[in-house]
Amino acid sequence: MYRTLRTLLVVVAALATASCGFHLRGSYNLPEDIQKLSVTSFDKYGKLTREMKTQLRLHDIDVISPAKSISNLHLKGESYGESTLSLYQNARVAEKQFSYSVSYSVTVPEKGSYNFSTSLSRTYLDNPLTALAKSVEEEMLAQEMRVEATKQIMRQLARLNAHIEEFERKQAEEKALRELYQGVGDDKPAVTIETRFEGKDDETRGKPLSSYTTGSDAAQ
Repeated sequence: MYRTLRTLLVVVAALATASCGFHLRGSYNLPEDIQKLSVTSFDKYGKLTREMKTQLRLHDIDVISPAKSISNLHLKGESYGESTLSLYQNARVAEKQFSYSVSYSVTVPEKGSYNFSTSLSRTYLDNPLTALAKSVEEEMLAQEMRVEATKQIMRQLARLNAHIEEFERKQAEEKALRELYQGVGDDKPAVTIETRFEGKDDETRGKPLSSYTTGSDAAQ
């Protein structure tokens, strides 16, 4: 009976953590190139920057000072927007939609710089009877979207290996093409230029009057 109860409690706890969006530490398969990461931002002490650093540390990423040999996550900016979805009969706003977006870039030394953006939206019921609590609710909603945006950035970082592999493939192709063109330049094929007579004289018509071969020391 005790074992059955213990097993049931473990199952309930697992379902509860899964339903609330909880992630185990290090659950993302992050590339080795960003196990140490510097973070720069348009707002060094802003809420988004602090939340991003928290997410990185939760997944065992060492957040260190910027350096040329260290990968960098740069938060370029964030933006908010809102639009009206529905109205009450008295023409007052009943339902709004809030949108939030973040633009950022990831730079990996000698493996390229990659630009990304993430965006999300939430609906909000505007109750005129709770006007005093409206600003608090809106701030809570903004913080919720900010946290979700940092989680989306973490998921994008987990997919960074594919971008790095594509960058390295293009670099290899460009290098191969440069080597190919350099090889052709060292051994150019000979080209012969001839001047022919197309006059009325049957004896000389079509016969070359002169010829020149590139790479040759003499012209005929």
